[in-house]
Amino acid sequence: MSIAASVSSRAKSGWVRQVNQSDFDEAAGLARRDPYINAFAISRIEAGRKDLWRIGGSIWGYFTDAGLESMLFVGANIVPVRSTESARALFANELIKSGRRSSSMLGCQDEVLDLWSRIGHVWGEPREIRETQPFLVLEDRATGERDSRVRHVLPDELEAMLPASINMFTEEVGVSPVANGGLEQYRRRVAEVIADRRAFAIFENGHVIFKAEVGFATANVAQIQGVWVSPKLRGNGLAKAAMARVADFVQAEIAPVVTLYVNDFNIPAQRTYAGVGFKQHGIFSTVLF
Repeated sequence: MSIAASVSSRAKSGWVRQVNQSDFDEAAGLARRDPYINAFAISRIEAGRKDLWRIGGSIWGYFTDAGLESMLFVGANIVPVRSTESARALFANELIKSGRRSSSMLGCQDEVLDLWSRIGHVWGEPREIRETQPFLVLEDRATGERDSRVRHVLPDELEAMLPASINMFTEEVGVSPVANGGLEQYRRRVAEVIADRRAFAIFENGHVIFKAEVGFATANVAQIQGVWVSPKLRGNGLAKAAMARVADFVQAEIAPVVTLYVNDFNIPAQRTYAGVGFKQHGIFSTVLF
C-alpha cells in the first residue's frame, strides 16, 4: 500500500507522505523516543534498511517544516507511532480514501481510540474493541521459579505445535486462522517462527501444554505473544514458572528487554506476569475488524 502527497493530504500545519529509505534515520529516531512502545515500528524500519519489501506494509509519515513528527504503519495491522492530533486527522483521511485492508488497529490507547473515532463511521462496525490492554515491560531478570521443561520448539515438531497455535489464535482473536482455506499459510507462519528459534513450549506425551513465542524484536526489545496454556491445566500456576523460563531464553538469545500486552479482563494472566516481574509501561488498545 502506498500513499502520495496530494492536496487532500495537506493541512496548514503539515502533510502526509510515505516514509522512504532516505527518511529511515529520522523515522528510527522518532520511534526510539519510546523504544519499548514503538519496538514494532523500529523492527519494521530495521527490516526495511536491509530490504524494502521486508517492511510488510507501508509507513506513512506526517511531516511539517520541522521534519517528521508522527508515523502510521499500515499493513496487516495499523499501528500509530507518536501520532499527534493533527497527524491523526490526516492519517484518517488517507485511511478512508484507501479503504479497509487491515485486520486490526493497535497501539497506544489514546492514539488508537482517537484514530478509530475518525474512520469508524466509514469503515463500519468492528468485530471488537479492546480499549484497555496494559502494556508490560520486563527490564530485569525474571523472578520466581523456572519450569525447566520449557524449551525451543524444533522444526520437526511443527505438526504437534499447530493445534496449540490454532487454539490460542482462535481464543484470542475470536476467529480461526485456518478458516477459509488459511491452513497452509498459517502453517508456514508457525514454521517460520520455529525456524527462527522464537517458539517455546512444554510438551507432554507429544502434546503442547504451554507455548509462547517472540512476535518481533529489535536489538534491545523483544515482544512476547501467543502465550497459551492447555485449558485442563489452567489455574495451577504453570504459566508463571514457564514464562520466567521463556524470559530467560529471550533475554539471553534475542534482546535484554521483554515486553507484552494483556487484556484488562484477563486477571489471571496479569497476576502471572506481575509475579514474573513485568511492570506496566503504558496502555494499549486494539480494534479488531
